[in-house]
Amino acid sequence: MSRFDPRGRANRALLVGVSEYDHTAPDPRGVTGQLPAVRHNRKTLDDALHRGGVFGAGEIRVLASPSQEDFTAALRHAVREADGLLLLYFAGHAVVNTSGGELHLQMRTARVVAGELPGAVSFAQVLGEICVAESRAEKVLVILDCCYAGHAAGIWHRFADPEGNKEKVLLLMSVQPNRCILGGDADVATPFTRELAEVLDEGGEVWLSELYPTLKQRMDEAGYRAEEDDPQIPQALAPPWDPDADVLLAARPVPSLAPEAPPVPVPDPEPAPPPVPVGVPDPPPVRPRRLRQFTRAAAAAVRAVAERLGRTALLTAVLALLATGAGGYGIFAVLGDSAICAPSLELRVLTDPDLEPAMQAAADAYFVSGANTTDDGCRRGGVTVYSAGSAAVVSALSERTDAWQQPREDDNPQRDIGPQPDVWIPATGADVGRVAAAQEDRVFARLEPDTEPLAYSPVVLAVPRGLDHTLGKSTGRSLSELVDVLEGGPGAAEVHRPDPALTGSALLATAGLYGDGDDARGAELRITRPERPEPSAVKLLCSLPDDDAVDDRGAALVPEFLLRSGIGCRPATRVPRTAAYPDDVPGLEPTFVRVRWDHGDLDADARDEEADRFRAWLTGAEGREVLGEQGFRSASGDRPLLDTGSAVPSGLTGGVRPADSADAADLDRALEEYGDAHGPGRVLFLLDSSGSMAGLWDGPSGGPGILKQTLPGLGGEDEYGVWAVHGLTGRTHTELVPFGTHSRKKAEQDLDTGKVRDAEADPSAALLDALAFMRERGADDERPRLIVYLTDGEDDTRLTGDRLEQVLERAGSAGVPVAMVTLNSGACDSGRPATRIADAGRGRCLDARDDLVPALHDEVARIGTGEE
Repeated sequence: MSRFDPRGRANRALLVGVSEYDHTAPDPRGVTGQLPAVRHNRKTLDDALHRGGVFGAGEIRVLASPSQEDFTAALRHAVREADGLLLLYFAGHAVVNTSGGELHLQMRTARVVAGELPGAVSFAQVLGEICVAESRAEKVLVILDCCYAGHAAGIWHRFADPEGNKEKVLLLMSVQPNRCILGGDADVATPFTRELAEVLDEGGEVWLSELYPTLKQRMDEAGYRAEEDDPQIPQALAPPWDPDADVLLAARPVPSLAPEAPPVPVPDPEPAPPPVPVGVPDPPPVRPRRLRQFTRAAAAAVRAVAERLGRTALLTAVLALLATGAGGYGIFAVLGDSAICAPSLELRVLTDPDLEPAMQAAADAYFVSGANTTDDGCRRGGVTVYSAGSAAVVSALSERTDAWQQPREDDNPQRDIGPQPDVWIPATGADVGRVAAAQEDRVFARLEPDTEPLAYSPVVLAVPRGLDHTLGKSTGRSLSELVDVLEGGPGAAEVHRPDPALTGSALLATAGLYGDGDDARGAELRITRPERPEPSAVKLLCSLPDDDAVDDRGAALVPEFLLRSGIGCRPATRVPRTAAYPDDVPGLEPTFVRVRWDHGDLDADARDEEADRFRAWLTGAEGREVLGEQGFRSASGDRPLLDTGSAVPSGLTGGVRPADSADAADLDRALEEYGDAHGPGRVLFLLDSSGSMAGLWDGPSGGPGILKQTLPGLGGEDEYGVWAVHGLTGRTHTELVPFGTHSRKKAEQDLDTGKVRDAEADPSAALLDALAFMRERGADDERPRLIVYLTDGEDDTRLTGDRLEQVLERAGSAGVPVAMVTLNSGACDSGRPATRIADAGRGRCLDARDDLVPALHDEVARIGTGEE
């Protein structure tokens, strides 16, 4: 074994940053809060590794706020592909169990329920995935930037490692054991990751054995603190630091000055400016009392470096020259003939999650444009683009602007959304109307929207090639008609949509899907929801190819521009898609909205100037060119594609007939109906208790045992009950679990009282009673409902003739899905009674050929709020 240089090998880096969580305080089962700084962690480390020269094109994958399943799948994929260096980085919330012996990394869906940690991945599980026999990586480096990260070392020592692979696993941890770190500043990466990236960026070869002590020294000198005011001390674990256990992490060329350049004197550091209070706009740049002066020769040398390496690399050279500064404010870059560039103002631009990649591309192009460059070659300003869930942004701008300026522990938009924006670019101008309609008396932010949108992109139904022939023409029909035709065609077509509470395109599609009717619950049954909806169309299009079968049959409701510009996830072989254009769904009309904050006038003129300059560039020729490259259309006329120099991409159409612009009231109503349709659910279980179930009753694979395993899909606010079905005359069922809300323990105890009866069963009578019962309990609201009938199928002979037709008619009109679950094979064959009943009620048929327990759990979890 020798000192390992992985260059030229198949290396993989998986960068996992969980900045957004589904469950946060004040939810007692949620994590402590969102982690907006982790958004910067992902980009900061990604950029440093790309520049480092060890990881090549396509070898770094960034995973933004994944679920537990997404994380595990991505890690397994990386383990399979790496034969050189495998680097796993995690930033997010982490907890230890009550005994303190295990560390759990909390993913997006994390919760804390009765001492259990659903949605989290234990570090022992991570080691188990890494140390599998199939692992070919020569070295594995795990980097943890989370609370209690130091616990990972003890887990490594205790790990059994049956395959003998753990010796190649090295650990770099952000803090010592039993310490919790602070969440960081929403504007920058967390301290550990920030310092890590800077060390990797210093140039030259960076070996792990050198990186760790350097990182430790930098953090000590900076005085970073963990919670309880303890020092934050990074940790490392590896076989002894010797040449045989080391790994190269970066090998970036060192920028060098021309030989004739004399040393640059560095004056004494200036005192740091006072800290900026949280909740107010950035102050004007602090100018040191003495500017650092460069000789003409030094300036010429730096310009030579700039011409050779570009401005980004130049920053490294300047930082090397200016090793100390006034709290970060005393660092200047030489970019012109002899000009000294002061720090530029940073414009904060908040946008919709689907728009973030396009707006980031525009911000990057603007930054290097002539409009943003002075005659001396200095940058006038910078643009920070970030996104947050659309419903949360509307709520914060209308009802929580005071908390945005002065955060509280229980109400902190700076934590949950991000810094106070200077500019907001929502998916549609109707969102501005939603804010205005909901604003309260105490409003500390004024919105000044442009009168015209920046661009246009229709919301389309992106249908896999192979199913597109089912639709025929791609325009001139409503979304409901398109979905009906698609689902009625050959093949098991599915319709996927992101979460309407998080992204504007999904809410626009939802408003179209609901139409003018009031059956949101029925409309939602047409959308495929195997688990949680994805948080954005970008994420949805990334996740579909994870399963070839889903990709082949899954149509997606997404903005058209994403089908052209592509998406920033890992390369994958995707099924090509054809866009169908519903004529009743408003399109995306991103709008530039200036946001002005009360008492934020310290640098109001400078921010106005920068916002005006960015708006002028974005709406001008250069900005339109970038938006055209991203796949957008003109915001006026017949909505032609802005990129007129290229052919219309396959699967899209050249001209579209735009639907009417979105209406604020319609969007609010659709979001409310969506929430009702996915609120606490109602589930009625029918458990066949006839004599033929005697051999299928006991144990986890018996009837009661299977129902117990579905209960985690139901939460404390869900209503449910269990009927034991038996008897042919009179009352054909008895109440085993009364209908209502229950603790899981009490429901399991009630199930244990059930027993097999010496009687036959009448499934038709029981189903008719159940459909009538559930219909009554959904008459006044849109809460989701489900009937589950679990049987051995022995009494299906009574589901024939008029009795079956009566059940089919009632199931088709009750608006309650029916899941028919049979413990023997063949019950779900075409034409069988169980199949016909499930189809009539838009439910699902499962039999012994299916993986019954997880499949039924998923069905129940779609209706319930869930315990995991």
